[in-house]
Amino acid sequence: MSEIKTKRIAVLAGDGIGEEVVREAVKVLELVGEKGEFQFVKALVGGQAFDEYGEHLPGETVKVCRNSDAILFGSVGGPVSESHLLKWKNCEVNSILALRKEFGFLANFRPARVYSDLVCICPLKEDIVAYGVDLLIVRELLGDIYFGEHSVMVEDGKRVAIDIARYDEDEIRAVAHVAFKAAQKRSGRLTSVDKANVLETSRLWRQTVHEVGEAEYPDVELSDMLVDNCAMQLIKNPSQFDVILCSNFMGDILSDAAAVLPGSLGLMPSASISASGFGLYEPSGGSAQDIAGMGVANPIAQILSAAMMLAFSFEMFEEASLIESAVELALAEGYRTKDIYSEGKILVGTQEMGDIICSKLMDITRR
Repeated sequence: MSEIKTKRIAVLAGDGIGEEVVREAVKVLELVGEKGEFQFVKALVGGQAFDEYGEHLPGETVKVCRNSDAILFGSVGGPVSESHLLKWKNCEVNSILALRKEFGFLANFRPARVYSDLVCICPLKEDIVAYGVDLLIVRELLGDIYFGEHSVMVEDGKRVAIDIARYDEDEIRAVAHVAFKAAQKRSGRLTSVDKANVLETSRLWRQTVHEVGEAEYPDVELSDMLVDNCAMQLIKNPSQFDVILCSNFMGDILSDAAAVLPGSLGLMPSASISASGFGLYEPSGGSAQDIAGMGVANPIAQILSAAMMLAFSFEMFEEASLIESAVELALAEGYRTKDIYSEGKILVGTQEMGDIICSKLMDITRR
């Protein structure tokens, strides 16, 4: 019998509901992993780190992440009413954006799925989602207007602000490969989003994506869509999409729009991946300070983020699928946290939902 290789996971729970939902994800990972397969190493980030180190992303936390095989991230940020305080000012920028830069996370994966048992909480009409919604947005993370030149000046007595969007073909090519490979593992369809009728960066984007597709991914059906049309189609006919590839700026907006489709951010996992395959896995929602400590937060997004970690970082595809199936079973049997509750269902708290998913996971593995 071969020795189990231990996978070291940096656990950055962060602020607000982070600790509560991460606890449930770790519980699920412990259940699917064999004894000694996962080693969880906790580190501080966000407001918690500021209290201890006077900074949101201390060097000790970066070191823990660097010595790990993957990062399980909760959430950071404080109450809106305290955003002006030093503890919370630029907390997200100094934490999550700093981690993206530190580890070169070039692509963000944001799946959006409308569960058949939760169609009632989807904001779209039932006939629109009748054919099912199960899409994946791949967003480039290291280029575009966020990382271009930013300046403020005075011209002719008036204040002027400039933000420059910049891409080179290597940056586009790198994320295109990621998106094409993701499409190969799904239904083989990729929609590349741009504004090529107006922007030079988008014209380069479209040209480069097509070059990559034609040269290396002839098995993937590639189509182009202008960003304004894509925004409309996500609402009008989301079932048409499989994998959507976006630039950083456009992906930021479209992924948030798609996040509304399942009915709650508590159902939305995400992953950020580097060129080497190193990944950070986090729910798409925030720290939700208004419900922190109340035991009512939905842990499903965090648990599904852990499932993405198993698939993307550790190639444990079967185990990832088992977790997803356990979540579906819990929902099918009517268990709901407050954010997805509807009349006639079974209202449960954070820990209870985690326990139920673990129970369903054990039922599946016994079959």
